[in-house]
Amino acid sequence: MILQTLKSYWQQALRYRYVPSDIPILLRNVLILLLAGKLFYGSFAVSVFILPLSVPWFFHEKKKKELKDNHDLGIQFKDAMMAVSTAQKAGYSVENSFLEAKHDMKLLYGKHAPICKELEIIHQGINNNISVEKMIRKLGRKSGNRDISEFAGVFAVAKRSGGNMTETIERCVDVIGKRMEVENEIDVIISAKRMEAQIMEMVPFGIMAYVGLTNPGFFDVLYGNVLGVFVMTVCLLIYIAAYLMIEKIVTIEI
Repeated sequence: MILQTLKSYWQQALRYRYVPSDIPILLRNVLILLLAGKLFYGSFAVSVFILPLSVPWFFHEKKKKELKDNHDLGIQFKDAMMAVSTAQKAGYSVENSFLEAKHDMKLLYGKHAPICKELEIIHQGINNNISVEKMIRKLGRKSGNRDISEFAGVFAVAKRSGGNMTETIERCVDVIGKRMEVENEIDVIISAKRMEAQIMEMVPFGIMAYVGLTNPGFFDVLYGNVLGVFVMTVCLLIYIAAYLMIEKIVTIEI
């Protein structure tokens, strides 16, 4: 499992594109690894040898952040399509309905929300004579959100066949809403376990820090010799494996 995970992180590294929001994640990971090096090996200098772990950990944390952002975008997209449906009922065309939805989303989420930026891109595409369905399909591919991609397919078929767009959008939004309800129910059920998992991930560091502060020299027998380094390295690898298993258990996708 660990080898497969590292392989996937290596593949992500080859496709990596820098964004400013990555800096805090990387700096936090480096800081934690420096502290881990001090606790496991008794020296910040030795931490240099485990700093390469910050690379796969960075991609792991980045993937978690992307999943959360993707989930939030899906929720905002559902609300935007509800606004589109409401605008169509009021007599707006499909294109103008998306413009009205953009105004509603600015009031609901703020102008810097991801959905507002995406609706602005769709609006610009419409002004450049690009069809709405193409813009939504492009958004689905770019975001990787399954709900948006499926909506784009249904929307395109309905528009080409001259179907009832208002009813089609309402049905799609209803399906997306039900799926999100299931996700929320699962999230509520495992939220306590996820919190327990986060606490357990910190327990080993907490115990080592507590013992090291209250009993100075207690771990000295494990520092500065080959056997001690070997034992602490095995413990660190076991911790990493346990961390990955915990993250896999508490991550459930619908």
